Amino acid sequence: MKAPLNRKVYVVGYDAATALGPTLAATWPRAMAGEAGFRCVTRCATTSRCNVVGEIPDWNPQALPFVDRKDAANWNAAYVFLTMALCKQALAHAGLSMDARTAGRTACLIGSALNGGDAMRVAVENYTQKGPTKVSPYLLPNLCANLPSGKAGMLLGFTGPVFSPQGACASGNHAIAIGSRMIRDGDCDFVLAGGVETCVIPEIIQGFSNMWATIKVEPGDRAYEDPTQASRPFSIDRKGFVLAEGGGVLVLAADEMVSALGLKPRAEVLGVGWTSDAHHFTLPHGDTIIRAIQEAIEDAGLASGDIGAINAHGTSTPKGDKVEVECLRKVFGTSLGKIPISANKSQIGHTLGAAAAIEAILAIEAMGQGIVLPTANHRPDPEFDDIDVVPQQARRHPHEFVLSNAFGFGGTNCCIVFRGV
Repeated sequence: MKAPLNRKVYVVGYDAATALGPTLAATWPRAMAGEAGFRCVTRCATTSRCNVVGEIPDWNPQALPFVDRKDAANWNAAYVFLTMALCKQALAHAGLSMDARTAGRTACLIGSALNGGDAMRVAVENYTQKGPTKVSPYLLPNLCANLPSGKAGMLLGFTGPVFSPQGACASGNHAIAIGSRMIRDGDCDFVLAGGVETCVIPEIIQGFSNMWATIKVEPGDRAYEDPTQASRPFSIDRKGFVLAEGGGVLVLAADEMVSALGLKPRAEVLGVGWTSDAHHFTLPHGDTIIRAIQEAIEDAGLASGDIGAINAHGTSTPKGDKVEVECLRKVFGTSLGKIPISANKSQIGHTLGAAAAIEAILAIEAMGQGIVLPTANHRPDPEFDDIDVVPQQARRHPHEFVLSNAFGFGGTNCCIVFRGV
């Protein structure tokens, strides 16, 4: 193999769909205002008490200009169309066109934790209620994790590698990390990296409910009358995460291509740290999380004191939040209280394989604007009185380096340090 080129990697564009809006432009002002985008589920019917979710508002894949009636019928895994739309919008934001110079040097790495579960649900219903011949011949493609990236390539014209990093709830960060290494080493010049999840279906809602991972909204809980208060990371009354759909795609570019094509650098991917727990399939493990954070900072060539803000994994689970804070204390020591910590899941919920990508986008946008986003719905927990979670409202806070954490089922951890430019 040829020697790596050791190129710098920049983020030059992005877009996201969240419970706050179908685009970043719609999401951002609501995030700044400290709003949360939760409501009782409308995508499906469920008897679960975990019926508060995050749904992308005003998003209809059949209304997309590149979706005709036949496509809508055949491609019934919604993450396919969401990936295509976000890749298209992210390239537009970057101002990057696919042509003879760029198309063959552009890769697409979009992660997902659950892939086409909605398509499988339709297939099972058709099989049991209408007979085996009514199972869609497109079922397998709808379930293939690489197909959304492949369909995006068919729409947009890029011909570099396409695959799906599968890192559960850390998938988005894995995509950014792998894509950055590919650019650094010279395998490609551009990467569409991120994660997409369309997971609001009855079986997934019930499965998380039975696991006691998501919040059960019952009379007496503050979210019973106001569903927007269901996700509350680091709060004394946190009771589990809010399941949400969404997606985020970032455009990564090699340093010399940024200057050659006149692209606008928005952040540099400066450091990556990734580990696995070898401990438990859902419970976080402090030692290996600490190592992932430390390795990301070391890979960036920084010291812990250089980090100006932290984008927490912050799921709103009693155990998960506690372990993450304990790990941050080990890494940052007594200086942790001076570093603002934002938990975006308080506003957009837990989008599983899309979470890390969306949160990276929000962290980069905030850094570029010299602010930190809030942790919404916060009620102080005395156990966390030594940390600053930016309660309720965005705050002015110029910073050059942000740490973005992501941890996933199976004990997979991936943390990234971005530098503002």
